[in-house]
Amino acid sequence: MKIAILGGDGFCGWPASLYLSDEGHEVSIVDNLSRRVIDEELGAQSLTPIRAISERRAAWQEVSGREIGFYRLDVAQDYEGLLQFLLAEQPDAVVHFAEQRAAPYSMKSARHKRYTVGNNVNATHNVLAAIVDSGLDIHLVHLGTTGVYGYGTAGMKIPEGYLDIEVTADQDAEGNPVETHRVPQQILYPTNPGSIYHMTKVLDQHLFAYYAKNDSARITDLHQGIIWGTHTDQTQRDERLINRFDYDGDYGTVLNRFLMQAAVGYPLTVHGTGGQTRAFIHIRDMVRCVQIALENPPAAGDRVKIFNQMTETHRVRDLARLVARITGAEVQMVPNPRNESAENDLHVANDTFLDLGLQPTTLSEGLLLEVEQIAARYRDRADLTKIPATSLWTTKHEAGVPANAPDRPGPRHAGGERARRTQT
Repeated sequence: MKIAILGGDGFCGWPASLYLSDEGHEVSIVDNLSRRVIDEELGAQSLTPIRAISERRAAWQEVSGREIGFYRLDVAQDYEGLLQFLLAEQPDAVVHFAEQRAAPYSMKSARHKRYTVGNNVNATHNVLAAIVDSGLDIHLVHLGTTGVYGYGTAGMKIPEGYLDIEVTADQDAEGNPVETHRVPQQILYPTNPGSIYHMTKVLDQHLFAYYAKNDSARITDLHQGIIWGTHTDQTQRDERLINRFDYDGDYGTVLNRFLMQAAVGYPLTVHGTGGQTRAFIHIRDMVRCVQIALENPPAAGDRVKIFNQMTETHRVRDLARLVARITGAEVQMVPNPRNESAENDLHVANDTFLDLGLQPTTLSEGLLLEVEQIAARYRDRADLTKIPATSLWTTKHEAGVPANAPDRPGPRHAGGERARRTQT
């Protein structure tokens, strides 16, 4: 299969690109390298040393004998370049990771909120419009989030995207009484996003529903839980292939953040009561799920196929206690910067991936210690001042943002630049 990975230089995109290449697919990465520029903006580099994209690709070719193409392109800003890329390369599938992925970053200020909405929604809509415009039969696989559902379950397992309901009718169109009848329907599960980032994923899924209905676009939306772990079989083959390890208050995912804090002797910072229940998936399962989705596309004319891409749920305080028990770290309760319930239950259905052969990698002490060992190896790169979460959900001013800061945070974009292939 010929596969384009949008955002293939990032935390999810890079290991997915290597995995799919290793499985024998022809892979090309499309990326504007914005995540590297956001590192500079935040002054918080990955704990693991990330090589230049040219070095990464060269290392992969050395260890695997396979080439991964690279196109530097901003899919949110350069529609014509994106369309040109699709027409030139004619991929069978596009995997869309090209969105700003951090809820705290999206809530830092009005500027960051606007950047996240502009970048994420424009990227998704440009991809959809370009696929239709190209006239090509391309399967789009998108990385969404379980956060579109919110974190309440209404006493039931959250289904995979769609909810069965019954509409009761007891009058006709003119309002005259008629015999009561019930009409079964299926709707998208009601959304309840907890941040601007999560809201962009809600907007994504409505765009997907429209393009599937109106243009028969073939789309799979993966509602993913929080990723933990760093290594995949592919990233372990050479240090130049190592994946990102974000530990800062904006981009560090909670379990990886705890393991890094344990490795450097920093207290495990639990927000609020720690009663927030979240869905989790190991990074090795993430890449396998993307492969399963690619191998099981919807037919043209079908509705959007939605998978819940998660393997287990845990309360944050329980994770902190587990990490503290196996590492000897101290647990510290700190004020919660988020506007959310102090406690919640979360039950999520994930039957589709299990039925299609996923064998989940569940939480184990061995894998937790593996991540802590990675963190300990690179502990000298850690900046402990970047660990606390400073983005506040309820702030009414842009604290810490200079008056002359650029209106668009993060990377600068060359809007009219066409896609260009970088040779190894």
